[in-house]
Amino acid sequence: MIRKKGSEAGAQDTSLLIALDRSPYNGTPSAGFDEEEGADPVFVPWDRGYGPSARGNCFRDGQTQIDFVLVWEEKLRPPKKKRRRKLPCPEASGDRPGGRHERWQRKFLNNLRNAGLLMEKEETLSERKSIHYLKLSAPWDVLVYYAEELCLRAPLQAQPNPDRNSSAELLRRLHVPNALYQHVPNKPADYYTCAFRRSKLDKFLGSDSRDSYFTHTQRQRIVYEILARTVYGKRKCAEIGIDRLLNEGVYAAAFPLHEGPFEMPECEAPAEALNPRQVLYRFWARWGCWCRYQPLDHVREYFGEKIAIYFAWLGFYTAWLLPAAAVGTVVFLAGLVTMGTNTPAQEICESGGQFLMCPLCDTCQTWNISEICPMAKVGYLFDHPGTVFFSVFMSFWAVTFLEHWKRTSATLAHHWDCLDFQEEQERPRPEFAAMAPRMEQNPITGLKEPYFPERDRLSRILTGSMAMVIMLCVVMIFLVSVIMYRGIVSVVMYHTGNAVLMTQAGNIANISSTLVNLALILLMSQVYTSLAEKLTRWEMHRTQTLHEDAFTFKVFIFQFVNFYSSPFYVAFFKGRFVGYPGQYGTLLGLRNEECGPGGCLIELAQQLFIIMVGKQIVSNIQEFVIPKLKAWRQKRKLARVRGAQISQEPPRWEEDYELIDCEGLFEEYLEMVLQFGFITIFVAAFPLAPLFALLNNWVEIRLDAQKFVCEYRRPVAYRAQDIGVWFLILEVLAQISVIVNAFLIAFTSDFLPRLLYRYEHDSQLQGFVNFTLAYSPPGYMATNHTLCRYKAFRDANGNYTLFYWKLLAIRLGFIIAFEHVVFFFLRLIDWLVPDIPESLELKIKRERYLAKQALADNQEVLLTVSHDSASPASSLSVGSMT
Repeated sequence: MIRKKGSEAGAQDTSLLIALDRSPYNGTPSAGFDEEEGADPVFVPWDRGYGPSARGNCFRDGQTQIDFVLVWEEKLRPPKKKRRRKLPCPEASGDRPGGRHERWQRKFLNNLRNAGLLMEKEETLSERKSIHYLKLSAPWDVLVYYAEELCLRAPLQAQPNPDRNSSAELLRRLHVPNALYQHVPNKPADYYTCAFRRSKLDKFLGSDSRDSYFTHTQRQRIVYEILARTVYGKRKCAEIGIDRLLNEGVYAAAFPLHEGPFEMPECEAPAEALNPRQVLYRFWARWGCWCRYQPLDHVREYFGEKIAIYFAWLGFYTAWLLPAAAVGTVVFLAGLVTMGTNTPAQEICESGGQFLMCPLCDTCQTWNISEICPMAKVGYLFDHPGTVFFSVFMSFWAVTFLEHWKRTSATLAHHWDCLDFQEEQERPRPEFAAMAPRMEQNPITGLKEPYFPERDRLSRILTGSMAMVIMLCVVMIFLVSVIMYRGIVSVVMYHTGNAVLMTQAGNIANISSTLVNLALILLMSQVYTSLAEKLTRWEMHRTQTLHEDAFTFKVFIFQFVNFYSSPFYVAFFKGRFVGYPGQYGTLLGLRNEECGPGGCLIELAQQLFIIMVGKQIVSNIQEFVIPKLKAWRQKRKLARVRGAQISQEPPRWEEDYELIDCEGLFEEYLEMVLQFGFITIFVAAFPLAPLFALLNNWVEIRLDAQKFVCEYRRPVAYRAQDIGVWFLILEVLAQISVIVNAFLIAFTSDFLPRLLYRYEHDSQLQGFVNFTLAYSPPGYMATNHTLCRYKAFRDANGNYTLFYWKLLAIRLGFIIAFEHVVFFFLRLIDWLVPDIPESLELKIKRERYLAKQALADNQEVLLTVSHDSASPASSLSVGSMT
């Protein structure tokens, strides 16, 4: 590796920087300044080796902070034999993609200089490739100008910043030691703030210290805003911004630097001396911190509000899973303890050959119901009165969780100065700008922007919707295939002649088919996510927010059907259309499926366990392995360029370029939202679902934390007020869960049939099994079949009995009563619990008062000017009247 040195050995250190007084804007930055190409603004005059500051987050002078780094790679042509050849003209070379990229890059850097940014360039060379690193820094005047334009918040008065954990407060009141607490050093201070005003700079705390007044995330946000606004080509073609340059391949990467390594120093050092990245690793990202509170203020200070809000929500959700998991475990254990009191299961086990059951398939033999004794006992674990209570509990839990998250989100948004944050007028997406057919005037800004006709977009959205419907039909086809697979496996297992395989044929078929279904679900998830991304891009949404919302909607709808279609089938359709002996229903020549020996709820529990837990295991393995493989590949590629210098410790920008690009939070939110659906929608059949979700989330928090701290390049610190559209999806899932659980208890569980039998016949359920078994009709025995029993409320001719119609009326009445009662209390909770806590409202009023006091001088000036300007007008009016 050869690091490029400047040719002028006697250059001064100050020539490293593009100073503000050399830029033509005369004190007013103009990131969109559009000038013709000039000389390359990147200066690299340096003839000394790397000092300690060269590896840090500063320029070579050791003082100027690096706020952003741009990276581009160039392939070097090997030297050829000397021969005469005609040199290409500049115009011809400029038409090639490489020449166009060079022109764009030169103009982009010129305009960055005109915007006032300081620059310093490094280069790593090998025989075949050179990698260029351009370090950017925003000086004080640029920071102040954009801080006011972007409405950054400025500190007015310090205020206490205690740890905000409701569990810690509860344990403190109970005088119980808090094992979750840990002291995290260098906690960020909290302030009353107001919008930054340059004219009121002396009113803000810390304004006398220019080097530390703006935080690292604020500096990054300002520099990224300049990069996003800067023109690199023709403005009328929307050739603007670093995002489009990255899409065009002009730059390989653009990222802010991490603040040092995450590895702990070799020598023992006090915690206060660690850099922010090391603090996050030691007190957050390590596996040993799984039982500790998250240092959310540190996360926000380092990564910005958008990422901090995600981890705050994930931690809040995980904490709320604790009571749900505890109650679910108690309900499951209660079923385990009371299993011996299950009278129907005892009757099945003691029946011997009393109940001869009809064959399960056309070629199968009759069997005794006593053969399913173990499954009848296990089925009680998932179908007893406790599961009904747990369904109601989880309905209240879901809505209460969401209501309290509203309050927590509002508190965090105010604490992190995002309560009044609104996304500014968004620029067009880079891909939209590149592919839009024409330009139209923006009614808000008055500027011409790329435009795509609404009618064309609507037709594309409709076409994309048809593609989405086709993919949902593919999911249904796979579901039918799995059903047929299950029937075929059951028949094959039964005809093996092995007693064990014959007895467990249904379980083997259910478990194996669920594993096949899980594999198909994961495969279709990857296929459809890729397809949805292409469809959303093809629909040509103007802004990134609209694009992300459309993509989220497509993926969630598909994933909802993809993951929940099989459990919905088992819960509400399996065993409903079987018919009766002699009149069996068929699908593609195969008899319709019946519920297993233990009932449909135990099969539903098997499905939920395999799909939910299997998905979590696969996702965690992917999150652990894939980033490491990508990082290994990136390091290997850069190692070839570094060559012989690989033994030397690389500078910070090279180390960060070895990391992988941050992939965003979409997949993380989607995984948690699908999990939320599993623990609420089908919780009546699987009370242990919250427990498995809790265990997964403990792992998930540390996996995600390690990715952001150790394996990702530092992302841009975006601002955010809440979790966005995902909260709306969670609310929809909570409402769906109430309805689904009502139907699940009414139609799938044996709770209501047993309740009605207790009321009409026997309070101890004596004879319940015999009551639920019908006799095969005479027509069936006329076809050389023996008299047998099957589970249904039918008479000897196959007609429904009066008990069936009474039960149907009770089921429908239960659904209506369940939904109305639960929804009434849910609305009551929504009404009683305010979205913004009273203490927060008081803080907001205090902050507004301080902001008004800080800007009081401005108001006095305005009043004076208004009075002075009004006086001559008044005199003129009086004079004209007289």
